[in-house]
Amino acid sequence: MAVTGVLQSALGCSTPVQAQPAGRRCGVHQIHTFHGLHRHSVVGQQVVSLSSFKCGLQRCRAQRACRARAVSTFAQAGTKYDYDLVIIGCGVGGHGAALHAVECGLKVAIVEGHDIGGTCVNRGCVPSKALLAASGRVRELKNAMHLKSMGIQVGSVSFERQPIADHANQLASTIASNLKRSLEAIGVDILIGAGKLTGPHTIKYSLPGRVDVGGTVTAKDIMIATGSVPFVPPGIPIDGKTVFTSDHALKLEWIPKWIAIIGSGYIGLEFSDVYTALGSEVTFIEAMDNLMPGFDKEVARIAQRVLINPRPIDWHTGVLATKVTPGVPGVKPVLIELTDFKTKEVVDTLEVDACLVATGRAPYTHGLNLAAVDAEVDRRGFVPVNEKMQVLDKSGKVVPNLYCIGDANGKYMLAHAASAQGISAVENICGRSHVLNHASVPAACFTHPEVSFVGPTEEQARETAQKEGWADKLAVVKTSFKANSKALAEKEGEGMAKMIYRKDTGEIIGVHIIGLHAADLIHEASNAVATRQTVQDIKFNVHAHPTLSEVLDELFKGAHVEKQTRANIKPEAAKVPVAA
Repeated sequence: MAVTGVLQSALGCSTPVQAQPAGRRCGVHQIHTFHGLHRHSVVGQQVVSLSSFKCGLQRCRAQRACRARAVSTFAQAGTKYDYDLVIIGCGVGGHGAALHAVECGLKVAIVEGHDIGGTCVNRGCVPSKALLAASGRVRELKNAMHLKSMGIQVGSVSFERQPIADHANQLASTIASNLKRSLEAIGVDILIGAGKLTGPHTIKYSLPGRVDVGGTVTAKDIMIATGSVPFVPPGIPIDGKTVFTSDHALKLEWIPKWIAIIGSGYIGLEFSDVYTALGSEVTFIEAMDNLMPGFDKEVARIAQRVLINPRPIDWHTGVLATKVTPGVPGVKPVLIELTDFKTKEVVDTLEVDACLVATGRAPYTHGLNLAAVDAEVDRRGFVPVNEKMQVLDKSGKVVPNLYCIGDANGKYMLAHAASAQGISAVENICGRSHVLNHASVPAACFTHPEVSFVGPTEEQARETAQKEGWADKLAVVKTSFKANSKALAEKEGEGMAKMIYRKDTGEIIGVHIIGLHAADLIHEASNAVATRQTVQDIKFNVHAHPTLSEVLDELFKGAHVEKQTRANIKPEAAKVPVAA
């Protein structure tokens, strides 16, 4: 798609802007979602595609000027601020919040001291998908037996490491540029520097060693969206060459013959997929007794059978990597001391070519100077917030006009969760009370095949049901990809889907999928949870045949509810934990 198309849609010029008395335009009936490459505009019941945008830049600039005039009147007790909203941090969360704030008529600035797009775009989910796409093609072409079953024969398959790395880097640069342009096009000021609070409505920003960058701005409301960084346990020195985090691994500077991956969560699993496809042997080091401890246990067992056992992967569970000694690529191995998690005794020492530390992420909240508003981070470094994303002070009271979203608050450390939190916070800033249902936020692991879910694991749901007295009402329904025509056509029948629900009310508690394109399939279920659709509602949805979506169609139709009718009142969302 041409950049001009992105800019036109980012400008939101499909409808005229009306200045409201309060200086804020309601954004309820106009929702724009920016995906890095394109946006769709939904106005009322009419869907406007990018091809229908006919307005020119001059009209869009006039609309922005109208917005600016509207917000310039916004003040309390005669006090004027430089901006209605200043966002510290421009990752996916900050970007989404800024877009929605402008749509609501606010004058917005973003303070960013690193890269536009944050971790996700530059060092996370975007470049990792490029590596997974390229390595996935290599794996597919090398699977001669699979191709032969469809009548396809290929010769020797080879790849070049640097072009694969370049693909990831170029994708990140493209998306980051698109994000920056989309903000500039709608009048968002991007202030370069690391921001910190100096008072209730004041931010100072600067860059170390730069006298030409920096300043102080005031805002009616401030939003913290500083994200996170890789968490590195004590005793593990990072040299960036033989011992590294996902930040370094995404550069794909070399492909070790044998790599140890500390942690078997999303990050560890995805990189095991990349490295094994490109010829590496992998050893997982996991502190818990089972691999993939944050996933539904049944899904984890299938994933181990499909994603781990057939590949050159072994593992050590129930152990900690208490000491890691970096090596020299191709010359000296990395030494990893393994200590039993329970007894704390050293049980083994590994010698590998490289070590990837994939032990999760830690909030990037250092230097915010929360003390200026009588607030502080918790013991793990997260900024405490309530359900409306309002920051809480040391006594647990709301700090007026201060919000925190995304990884910095620790509620759900996913990029799209940060964006949803940012939009929710803007709604609250505009006086429209909104609480995000985190149990409706989907998650995905982009292995081959993919894993996805929304809501709690079956184990978590059963524990909650037992505590709250409805264990006898909890039900589980399952279906297999082996029964799906589209999956069988592609010779990709490995996988299953399961739904956890209440058989007395039809409430959907959670859905878990492992199989072809599971990351795309999960959204019908997550949106059903978000809109509180019941089994009775969703089982009447029509799915095209033959498509993978019929996996969920079979799942929904297989659920049975006790003597319920569509006239029943829809239940409140159950207070169940979300799978980590």
